[in-house]
Amino acid sequence: MIDKIIEIQIYGRTYKIRVKGEEDEKYISHLTSYVDQKMQEIAVKSKSTDALKIAVLAALNIADEYFLTQKKLDQLDEAIGQMETEIGSLEDRLLKNDHDYPPIEKPTS
Repeated sequence: MIDKIIEIQIYGRTYKIRVKGEEDEKYISHLTSYVDQKMQEIAVKSKSTDALKIAVLAALNIADEYFLTQKKLDQLDEAIGQMETEIGSLEDRLLKNDHDYPPIEKPTS
């Protein structure tokens, strides 16, 4: 795969970055749009014109979103683990009960 240099724009500034292929270019475009959107939102809310301050505040907001999402994923993983344990316990009980009763014979006609 050949590296490619592309230009991106974030908050009115142009940057050149290296990408590995078409898929990476689309992904970088998506990331670029997201970061630019966050910086625009912060600029409006903070009423600041200092690009560095806006970038740092945007980075903090993005980090907050990341950690909140990670916390939710951890909670989901824990809930799934509990469900798997319960399913295993139910399977064990069903298998035990299955062995406690003789098989039912089908009536013959």
